Amino acid sequence: VQLQASGGGLVQAGGSLRLSCTASGRTFSSYAVGWFRQAPGKEREFTAAISWSGDRTSYADSVKGRFSISRDNAQNTVYLLMSSLKPEDTAVYYCAGHDTYSQASYYYIRGDSYEYWGQGTQVTVSS
Repeated sequence: VQLQASGGGLVQAGGSLRLSCTASGRTFSSYAVGWFRQAPGKEREFTAAISWSGDRTSYADSVKGRFSISRDNAQNTVYLLMSSLKPEDTAVYYCAGHDTYSQASYYYIRGDSYEYWGQGTQVTVSS
């Protein structure tokens, strides 16, 4: 499966953006999906994750209450709605997929749990 992250851009602090992670090549409905981000000079960090069924989600403490992850399996797309953005949210955002074969409806917060990665989309929040 190939993942394409999109929706990044430049936004002022307090603004919102919606990122999309669209899969191609095969059905996405059995995949748990995670969003990770990497700021300049920093390590990649977990941001949000969702189970294949969409019934379970997890968020990093730094984004909890501001970001919301959701999915539309019919569209092979996972979304990350980011609100109340802060300059410290500036990073390249990556989506990643792990095929659960629909066995376990769970989310994964470790990057090494995912075998497929998108190319990343830049989010820049100005103060």
